[in-house]
Amino acid sequence: MSSYIQKNLRFNMTVNILDGAFFGLAIGFSSFVTVLPLFINTMTQSALLIGLIPAIHAAGWQFPQLFFSRHVSRQSRYKPMTLFLTIQERIPFLGLALIAWFIPVMGIQIALALSFLMIIWQSLGAGVTAVAWQSLIAKIIPSERRGAFFGFQSAAANLLASISAILAGLILENLDTYFNFFLCFIFCCLAMVISWIMLALTRERAHPPENASLESGSLWENSNRILKQDKNFSWYLVGRTLTQFAMMGLGFFTVYLVNTFAVSKAEAGVMTSVLLGTQIVANPIMGWLSDRSSNIMVMKIGIASAILSALLAWLAPNHAWFYLIFFLIGIANVANWTIGIIMSLEFSANDTDRPTYIGLANTLVAPANILAPFLGGWIAQTSSYPTTFLVSALIGGLTLLVFQLFVKDPRKLRLPDLA
Repeated sequence: MSSYIQKNLRFNMTVNILDGAFFGLAIGFSSFVTVLPLFINTMTQSALLIGLIPAIHAAGWQFPQLFFSRHVSRQSRYKPMTLFLTIQERIPFLGLALIAWFIPVMGIQIALALSFLMIIWQSLGAGVTAVAWQSLIAKIIPSERRGAFFGFQSAAANLLASISAILAGLILENLDTYFNFFLCFIFCCLAMVISWIMLALTRERAHPPENASLESGSLWENSNRILKQDKNFSWYLVGRTLTQFAMMGLGFFTVYLVNTFAVSKAEAGVMTSVLLGTQIVANPIMGWLSDRSSNIMVMKIGIASAILSALLAWLAPNHAWFYLIFFLIGIANVANWTIGIIMSLEFSANDTDRPTYIGLANTLVAPANILAPFLGGWIAQTSSYPTTFLVSALIGGLTLLVFQLFVKDPRKLRLPDLA
């Protein structure tokens, strides 16, 4: 198996980086942060409904993963399952395109209900695909190359998403509603098709079960076994949960800028480009560092960046400080997302256990991911935005302490066994 993986490594890395790149291109045309909220806003003025979009996306991605892990662990090949399930996170964009086209016929209320149905379908589709996809990547990409792979894949996705986001903005600005949204969703679908084809080219050989005894245990029994036996992983989950609260202030920086320093939306857009540009550059660099040094070290760099960004936002006397702050947010986001995925793959040394580890690392952290923005908003509403930033920084300090004292790099812990 090792020789087969090495023989096909360059090919598999190439096609899967292209998969991620075109997936990013697709998401830029249908962003959960910009395009979808604007689309829903044409049908309702409800801030609650619009605010549900990113929450649905986060919950749909994280909650289902543990419940699909047992089924994934029984597969001798992950690619067939991944290719089937990922259709469920792609085809809803075609549904959104059809809704945009037929809104004048079906009416606003039906279109709004169907749009949320598509958003829920897409988000759950991403969640049920996630474990199989991550297990596939962990199988075909050796541990010492995953940092480089995820770094370059994320950088390519961010770069193409930035380009398609600009194109989407031009389409929305210059064409009539709802034809403009129809075009955005159609372009998204075309990019999704190319992405799926790249994923389908992946070369994977079947593998025998490594621990057949797990078949007799239930999902909960296997989960409890892992949490009790692997204290390092349990502390990692504590750290990941705290990280969501350490980063809760980041989502309010733009609103604070506009409301407090009267920054124009154009300049706020420039700062957002600083964030995206930082992530494009930081992804491969931090991925390379995680391969050459330590995942934990890179995670701690990201947490420290989140702490510093929140403290600077708390202290900032003028808007110019936020160029540095958005640079730091970019580093924190890369550590939280890219390195977080890599870490979740590293704890299990075998293919049978790995899906359960992946599911636990996402499903158990999901409540904190959803609750953190609400807590940050409540603090800002009852006190002030700077108070939210300060609380974020304080929780960030606790998070850094947990990673420093209790979490060890699982890849380095396995080195004696591999020698």
